[in-house]
Order: sequence, then structure tokens, then C-alpha cells
Amino acid sequence: MKDRGKDIPDNLLVGRNPVREALKSGRPVDKLLYVQGEKTGGTGDIIKLAREKGVPVQIVDRSRLDALSGNMKHQGMVAFTAAREYADIDDILDGAGETPFLLLLDEINDPHNLGAILRTADAAGVSGVIIPRRRSVSLTPAVARVSAGAVEYVPVARVSNLVQTIEKLKERGLWVVGADAGAPDLHWKARLDGPLALVVGGEDKGLGRLVKEKCDLLVKLPMLGSIGSLNASVAAAVIMFEVVRQRSGK
Repeated sequence: MKDRGKDIPDNLLVGRNPVREALKSGRPVDKLLYVQGEKTGGTGDIIKLAREKGVPVQIVDRSRLDALSGNMKHQGMVAFTAAREYADIDDILDGAGETPFLLLLDEINDPHNLGAILRTADAAGVSGVIIPRRRSVSLTPAVARVSAGAVEYVPVARVSNLVQTIEKLKERGLWVVGADAGAPDLHWKARLDGPLALVVGGEDKGLGRLVKEKCDLLVKLPMLGSIGSLNASVAAAVIMFEVVRQRSGK
């Protein structure tokens, strides 16, 4: 048996059997990568099972798996597991009381940003965080480390469609506020003390067009210097603590 390489990520499952058993056991899996053309060992059944469970599946070159798995035999398939089990949105809302405070993240791809956001979300009393399944960093070990333990306390749900999720939150009575540099209103002028879903965009593009259109209100931060925007985790922190200020009545 080959030893596990020193540079292999802690959350990487290498080979068909480990991936299959992780999926069957209900272990949270972030993404499955496989080499197209592999027909042996039940590859098709594993891919089908992953898709049934909502796990993103991606075709890659064999060289990609060779690089990821080091000296381990990958059999044309690897998978990345999550640092923590994902939550259900309904469970988050049911446990949030009369004034839920949710944070939706649109294409946050930097694990340091997501980890920092989770740490601040815990401090600000956020009920839960929602991220998309695709085009977003997931709950990786790096995210968990940067969160300084907050990943254990802040429920994180993962959804297939952020726009549909916003519609669902509106139906549950939440006011949806998006952070956008081009918004007409400053964040402290908005009423943020009721049931709230705050939407923050990614590092490069900000909020997507459809997500922006679904928001009830768009707000911006006052930028008085030469730089036009803040890091996503910093922008999220500023608005989260404005919510805390308003809810405390100060």
C-alpha cells in the first residue's frame, strides 16, 4: 500500500471506494472530480449517487488528479469533503426566533474571506450563512482555520440557486438587503433591525445581476479615500455590526 503523500489536502478522498463510502454514509462532500472514460469499478454509479445528493461533479484531466493525489492510486476519481456538515435553511430559520439575521454570500471564492466572514458572523449574532454550491469556496479546512472555530457555531447552508433562495426568504418574511458599491443609499440609513437577509458579493464582481434585482434594497458603504471598494469580509463586517447597532437600539 502506498503512503499518503505529505502534500495531499486533509479533506481529499482518493480513489473510488473512499468516495463511494463517504457518499453512502452521508458525509458532507463538497465536490467530486473524475477522469472521463473510466468505466470500471462502478464509476458511473458513484457519479449518479453524487448527483442525487447534490454534490457538484467535474470532469478533469488525469494529470490534475495525479497532482492532487501525490503517490496514491486515485483510480480516476477523488472528492473533497467539507470541514463541517451543512445546515438546512428551514432549520436555520426555525431556530432563529422572531428576527432572523441571515447572511447570503454571492460567489465568495477566497477561503480567507469566507473564514473571516464566519468569524465576524458569530460575533454579530448571525443566525446562519448561505452560500451557492457552485462558483463559491466551500467549508474547507482553510476556511475552518481562518474562522478561528466559528465554523462550529455558525450554521452554513449550501444552495443550488441563490436567486430562488432569496425568493424563499422573502416568502418567510425577511427583508433582503444587498451590499453594492453603486447603490444610492448608505448602509446606516437603511432599516436593518427586522427579519433580515444581508447579501454580500464576491471579491471581483460583487453581486450578480439577477441577485441584485431580487434584493428589496441596495446599500453602499461610504468610501472617502482613493480606493473604491473594500475586501468582501471587511465590507460584510461593517454592515453586520450596523445591524447589531440598530438592533441594540443605539
